[in-house]
Amino acid sequence: MTAQKGSAFLLKIGDGATPATYRIVAGLRTTQMSINGDTVVITHKQSGGWRELLSGAGIRSVSVSAAGLFLGSEAEADLRSHALAGTLEEYELSFEDGERLRGRFLIQRLDYAGDFNGERNYTLQLESSGAVVPA
Repeated sequence: MTAQKGSAFLLKIGDGATPATYRIVAGLRTTQMSINGDTVVITHKQSGGWRELLSGAGIRSVSVSAAGLFLGSEAEADLRSHALAGTLEEYELSFEDGERLRGRFLIQRLDYAGDFNGERNYTLQLESSGAVVPA
C-alpha cells in the first residue's frame, strides 16, 4: 500500500440538481475528515466485568474541516450562500485512490481572514445530516 497525496483529497460541492453534479471547492490547502460514532453500552451482570457494546447502534456522523485561499470561485460563493442561509447541500469527498464519499452537510462555521499585505484565506467546518455513503 502506498501513501496517498493530500492534494488529491478534495472537497466538492453539489449544484443542487438531481442527480447532483459536483464542483471542486477551489483553493483548499488542507482537508480533514472525522467519522464519529456514539456507543450504546449493553453491559450486564453476565458480562464478566467487561463492557459490551451494541453493534450498529448509536448515532454516526461525519465532520469535515477545510482551509485554503479564497479565489472567488463560484463554488466558494455557493459555500458562503449556504452558510448564510443555513441550508443543507450535497458534498463529495474524493480521494486519490478513486474512493468517494457523498452526503448532505451543513456548514457549521465559515471563517475568512487576511493580512493587510497578504492573501485572503478561509476555513470551514461541515457537519453531516443523514447518511454519508460511498459513491
